[in-house]
Amino acid sequence: MFANRLRKNARHLGKWAKRTGITCWRIYDRDIPEVPVTVDTYEGALVINDYRIDPSDPVWLDGIVAVAEQTLEAKEAFAKTRERLTGRREGHQYEKREDEPSWRTVGEGGHQFRVNLSEYIDTGLFLDHRLTRARVAAEPAKSMLNLYCYTGSFSVYAAAAGMATTSVDLSNTYLDWARENLALNQLAGEVIQADVREFLAEARRAGRRWDIAVVDPPTFSNSKRMDYTFDIQRDHAALLMDVAAVTSNVIWFSTNRKKFRLDLDVPGNVMDETRTTTPPDFKHRPHFAFRIDLT
Repeated sequence: MFANRLRKNARHLGKWAKRTGITCWRIYDRDIPEVPVTVDTYEGALVINDYRIDPSDPVWLDGIVAVAEQTLEAKEAFAKTRERLTGRREGHQYEKREDEPSWRTVGEGGHQFRVNLSEYIDTGLFLDHRLTRARVAAEPAKSMLNLYCYTGSFSVYAAAAGMATTSVDLSNTYLDWARENLALNQLAGEVIQADVREFLAEARRAGRRWDIAVVDPPTFSNSKRMDYTFDIQRDHAALLMDVAAVTSNVIWFSTNRKKFRLDLDVPGNVMDETRTTTPPDFKHRPHFAFRIDLT
């Protein structure tokens, strides 16, 4: 069943990917309940994520990887186990894996990005935000603030569209990655290592403002560099009010929390863009996305 579905999806979605010039996409998205995995291709290399509730049988996953490699005639495949972190409760965060690094440079939307297919649970490029990145780049803006910027993919899109970008994250590892992505595309931008809450307070005191802001926080964080814990459901309203204080036109806000409920009271128009930013290769809703017009 798994092999047949892979063939069907690869044939159908492959035509769409070729027609649209997309080289990194999701081939299989937990289509069959008995095979709860995702299979992504990064220009021929597969990344397979195991979503079983009890992933204690490694032989099962080895078999899935072998079938995927053979069926899709893949160059190579990397398997990862997604631990079920309900609500990302305190103390629960993904850590760096012990695998050997496997770096690639891949293309998306006319831009180049460095991805690491093995060392981290996530590769450095969230494929589900492919459309969101394009929507942000299409905004009529001169400046963009990218909070929790991760590896800077939104900043690359915005900078290529002519915006002056400011990218903020607490992780120096991800900021170095963001700098590399900007340089890879011969782009420049301000990159700042800071706690987002502290950065926003200082930016407001300094009178700094940006035309648009992108806010894609973690579901939960209890970083040792923070003197507090962050929970997206509990804290998003206060966070977005702080972002609105330094943003003139539009906030793009996203979260991948499965049962998220927006609780927000800001002046302006809030549009749910979840459906319009979910690519056709994702069968399960990968994120919530909202466009908040502050004008």
